[in-house]
Amino acid sequence: MTTDSPLIRLEGLSKTFGPIYANRDITLDIHAGKIKSLLGENGAGKSTLMGMLAGRLRPDSGRILIKGRPCHFSSARDAISEGIGMVYQHFMLVEAMTVTENIFLGHAEGSVLLNSEDMERQVADLARDVRLDIDPSARVSTLSMGEKQRVEILKLLFRRNRVLIFDEPTAVLTPQEANQLFEAFQHMAQQGKAIVFISHKLDEVMALSDEIAVLRKGEVVADMKADAVQTKGDLARLMVGREVILQVDRQPQETRQTVLRVSALNDAPLKDINLTVRQGEILGLVGVAGNGQKPLVETICGLRTPTTGRVRLMGKEWSHFYRQRHWDGNLSYIPEDRQGLATCRYLTLTENFLLTTRQGFCSGPWLQRGNAEKRLHELIQNFDIQPPDSRAQARQLSGGNLQKLVLAREFFRRPRLIVAEQPTQGLDIAATEDVWRVLLKARERAGILLVTGDLAEALSLSDRLVVMFNGRIVDSFEADNRSKIEHIGLMMAGGSA
Repeated sequence: MTTDSPLIRLEGLSKTFGPIYANRDITLDIHAGKIKSLLGENGAGKSTLMGMLAGRLRPDSGRILIKGRPCHFSSARDAISEGIGMVYQHFMLVEAMTVTENIFLGHAEGSVLLNSEDMERQVADLARDVRLDIDPSARVSTLSMGEKQRVEILKLLFRRNRVLIFDEPTAVLTPQEANQLFEAFQHMAQQGKAIVFISHKLDEVMALSDEIAVLRKGEVVADMKADAVQTKGDLARLMVGREVILQVDRQPQETRQTVLRVSALNDAPLKDINLTVRQGEILGLVGVAGNGQKPLVETICGLRTPTTGRVRLMGKEWSHFYRQRHWDGNLSYIPEDRQGLATCRYLTLTENFLLTTRQGFCSGPWLQRGNAEKRLHELIQNFDIQPPDSRAQARQLSGGNLQKLVLAREFFRRPRLIVAEQPTQGLDIAATEDVWRVLLKARERAGILLVTGDLAEALSLSDRLVVMFNGRIVDSFEADNRSKIEHIGLMMAGGSA
């Protein structure tokens, strides 16, 4: 169900943040019954552009037309009233509420006459219809990142919007979950809804899109039908202005000291976890979100106290290690929640840099802030963090640039053990290539536990792989074991290879 005239027309939209142009004179059409993908590097302006369409941001100039009628949004509520909804890269959920309460929040239609069981039944039916399994009665604070993503998507589906905007919706999904989500996208498009899909995954964009628009440095550099694109390389060149090959040369590395050993860990929901990580290797941990990866990582990184089994870091028992841990040469943790756990939104980049490196810039009781800023400026250049201003607040960075700040800070600490959760989540193809190379370089002196839902990433970087399901490690194997690799998806779902 499509028409030649667009459902939405963005006409001459511009948006600045201080002296920085996030969007410059952008004109773009969005059609009913079509899936339009929006591509671009980190900081290219994709999320800002869609934030204006969703009412979260106001344009400095230009206008938004819905069926030819100019609309002015003062808030997200105004956009929602016009049938426009967005699932953001950073979740907007009330942690203390249940899944059902979050979905019904702000949606009073009919809910006054419903009891909690009826509301939960509606949510369960919706989740089942679109194959996004979730417990309607679960409290959001207990959910994994992948499960929280499902709640955000269900919130959007519940409101019968005409325009559905998804910002990196598959970043925390397995390939199987992503395929289920894409089936839902296609079904909604067939019903006449307009879908806008922001992604860095070129395979997904090529497979899913009807139309593709590419942004670079805040401007539209291409807007075309998907069948006009020949290869992923063509899209990558449009995005970054140069040739990009997402491929790394992982040479065999001699392993040395064991820097992490987990033995017989049985703290719920974990069940008899045994694993080791040695200097000189990357151990890839893969599994569907919510199968124990989060509590395992929290235990290793000192956020949960182990009560059974043993956890040894750098040869020291868990309690001894965390009593006497030094700021450098030990463990660096790169959490998947880059806004809530890794950084503080309203602190400057310098202040965020000092969150885990402060001891390295102290002389007695004095903080050598100038020296810290000098080192940070070097890292900003090396990691190409935009905007390159140490005085900017973390909230002013795009998700990908914020992730690069976290990586720069943690690698500066020269760790011997790195725990990296979804390290390239939300990064564009060029930045992903950079992070992969940095991880492989770090492997020369550190052991790395790589927790990822991206199987391409796990297979490209890992020396060994372990698969988690229902709190257990169900298999462990060398990364070049082809017979096992063919069945990873099955093992992630609890089957046997």
